Amino acid sequence: MDTLEKKRSFWLFAAWATAVMATAGSLYLSEVMHFIPCSLCWFQRIFMYPLALLLGIAYAKVDTGITVYVLPLVVVGGCFSLYHTILQKLPKDSAIAACGPVPCQGDYLNWFGFITIPMLALAAFAIIFIALLRVRSMKSS
Repeated sequence: MDTLEKKRSFWLFAAWATAVMATAGSLYLSEVMHFIPCSLCWFQRIFMYPLALLLGIAYAKVDTGITVYVLPLVVVGGCFSLYHTILQKLPKDSAIAACGPVPCQGDYLNWFGFITIPMLALAAFAIIFIALLRVRSMKSS
């Protein structure tokens, strides 16, 4: 394995590991801590969960072509996370945030007074996005 292939493999692993941690974290919060996800959380999960599987396969095969297929999942999921984070952080308007049986403004988790679950999902999508861009930028010479 040459140096370029090792670098691509590293970035694929970073993207996969991030997706696995985000998936495991969301399952832990809902299944162990019994936090009921709101509708926007479900949309974020819909875009994150397949990444754990697809990026795992890509890492095992060192398949850099996967970026074309998973980047749209990352971007759309990140947009849901960004929107959800904005809903939680901007002044409260309960009419806007009434997105289902569980309000989207609720924050079960609030570390350091500002880190919430949607913000963690946004960070995961951002890390995966950056890692996949790094993979795409490394062309074989």
